[in-house]
Amino acid sequence: MKTSRSFPAMALSAALSVALIGAAVLTSLPAAAADAPAAAAPVKKKAAKTPALPDLSAEQLANAERVLTGANACEFNQSVNVDPVKEKAGYFKVDYKGKSYVMAPEPTTTGAVRLEDKKNGLVWLQIANKSMLMNAKAGRRMVDNCVHPTQKT
Repeated sequence: MKTSRSFPAMALSAALSVALIGAAVLTSLPAAAADAPAAAAPVKKKAAKTPALPDLSAEQLANAERVLTGANACEFNQSVNVDPVKEKAGYFKVDYKGKSYVMAPEPTTTGAVRLEDKKNGLVWLQIANKSMLMNAKAGRRMVDNCVHPTQKT
């Protein structure tokens, strides 16, 4: 036995299905989400605090004294800014392309200054005539030929 429905009956059935599904979704939402106004007030962002940083070794603190701070002009008109973290001696905030990374000095066998952000896998290397920012996780340079005013020859 074959039943056929008319077009208006099928349209009504489809509309009822959509309405029932919509009602089921709305009732499954938390009350606050269902009652929230369409345009909520903007949420103010709190200033990012420096996470709790562990104390550095005497060797790391000695290496921190050799870090050149301030603006570094880099290739392709880019720049990297290195500033000490005021809340914790020996740590540095490295700013590049609008992002900030907190880095700690790490010992090297070559005499180069090495700052490392182990969480993000970034390394700032400073040698006599230039510095560079590297992504150790990806194994590539992010920016090279960065020169601090005191590194200019």
